[in-house]
Amino acid sequence: MNQHTDIAMKPSRQDDQDWWRGGVIYQIYPRSYQDSNGDGIGDLNGITQRLPYIASLGVDAIWISPFFTSPMKDFGYDVSDYCDVDPMFGTLADFDTLIETAHQLGLKVMIDQVLSHSSDQHPWFQESRQSGDNPKADWYVWADPKEDGTPPNNWLSIFGGSGWQWDTRREQYYLHNFLTTQPDLNFHCPAVQEALLDSVRFWLDRGVDGFRLDTINFYIHDKELRDNPPLPAELRNASIAPSVNPYNYQLHIHSKNQPENIDFLKRFRALLDEYPGTTAVGEVGDAQRGLEIMGEYTSGGDKAHMCYAFDFLSGKDLTAQRVVDVLTAVDTAAPDGWPCWAFSNHDVPRHVSRWDLSPQAAKAYTTLIHCLRGSVCLYQGEELGLPEAEVGFEDLQDPYGIEFWPEFKGRDGCRTPMVWNPSNQNGGFTEATPWLPVSRAHLHLSVATQEDTPEALLHHYRKALSFRHAHRALVKGAHDDLRAEGDVLSFTRSFEGETLFCAFNLSDRPAVIDMPSGEWQQIGAELGSAAPQADGRLHLGPWQPALAQKT
Repeated sequence: MNQHTDIAMKPSRQDDQDWWRGGVIYQIYPRSYQDSNGDGIGDLNGITQRLPYIASLGVDAIWISPFFTSPMKDFGYDVSDYCDVDPMFGTLADFDTLIETAHQLGLKVMIDQVLSHSSDQHPWFQESRQSGDNPKADWYVWADPKEDGTPPNNWLSIFGGSGWQWDTRREQYYLHNFLTTQPDLNFHCPAVQEALLDSVRFWLDRGVDGFRLDTINFYIHDKELRDNPPLPAELRNASIAPSVNPYNYQLHIHSKNQPENIDFLKRFRALLDEYPGTTAVGEVGDAQRGLEIMGEYTSGGDKAHMCYAFDFLSGKDLTAQRVVDVLTAVDTAAPDGWPCWAFSNHDVPRHVSRWDLSPQAAKAYTTLIHCLRGSVCLYQGEELGLPEAEVGFEDLQDPYGIEFWPEFKGRDGCRTPMVWNPSNQNGGFTEATPWLPVSRAHLHLSVATQEDTPEALLHHYRKALSFRHAHRALVKGAHDDLRAEGDVLSFTRSFEGETLFCAFNLSDRPAVIDMPSGEWQQIGAELGSAAPQADGRLHLGPWQPALAQKT
């Protein structure tokens, strides 16, 4: 990949303090990207080694999933030191090198912040659990049992069972929305907020350009610990938790989504505003109110810059009508907010498998996401069209999958190592035994193989990204005239005098629609765009886009 070692910086994006608005962010799951020291686990130096490749895609930023010190019960989402690098990933010096290299290549660097909970091995929790009157006694959510010894309320854990764990030292329960080894921090305690903001400042001072905020709507709980009401069966939505999980049986109005969260997000944003050009994207984990919360958290320019919900990460087919419904709902819930779209990430099955996409369909959805109003998150390997990997029970690492196997196989299938070349059974990821097996089905889709194949999906991603950055209307612009005509989705994008028409046939059947009135010139031929006919009709082949600019 020597052709990617000399990537010019892009001054127009580098100098844009609002680079995040319409920016494209490439998510890296560090355990699975590149092993540089032969232990079978990806690391920071491995990421640095591959930064020229990432820059060659044309993305604006990278987002690195947690690499902080951790006992790895939930693979880094259980932090035991917010201000250091876990030795399996390297050192702070390695991170500094990564930052410097990325910036030289014109890439921003965003990192995960897991603020809602810590590891039970964090010194804060170790002190908090010792007694009810020590200096950190109220840093976590502690509660007495009911008279019969049962938990204080009916709150559930996403990972199964009660959201409360008994602690023999304090003879109280502590709250954990996830694993029992991930106790929830008490945001009602001012000292907790201060300590977390101090940790954020630590990384800002190291040159980080932004943060992905894990479970942004879980930070604050109901002080009165009121029971969550039941959720009617017809309203249950398995987009956040698998259908076999009883978590879907409640409406989580007290265990998360509290109004006081707004005040903390304003404090967080005020800190970021001290560092011009930094940003934050929040993960909204709520199956019923995700878009509404996105609107609340991104409105007004004084909270999160952008958020993503799970609407395009669910198993529901992404039909033309569904896209219109979701985008319309965002316009209603977040008229001055800013969404961030993703089709895949480290928590859901890869979208090529989830939607059973053909190579042609995968290209259509790639073009589509780069034409949507909002920012974009791409997940490592999706540019290769990697399908969900089959991981046997004996190889599972994810506690979520182990708990709910076999009806739900967990998240390991989307977390298997990146495939760089087909030269060995580990795809160039490592010379050792990888922490998760490399899927044999992935080897023929490796970076090296696709680099040499002009029609490969990898090159289509590069073309789509280049096309997006060439048109400010796609990056910053508004959208209008959202329509679903059968299987054809269409809308316009406009910004500072540029107006584009975008249509997508999201089916394997030909379709014909009318072009909007006006004079239009075909663009995007490199993406397979159909040309308008002289009579104003638009003939779309299966999975074909049509992209045009108003003249």
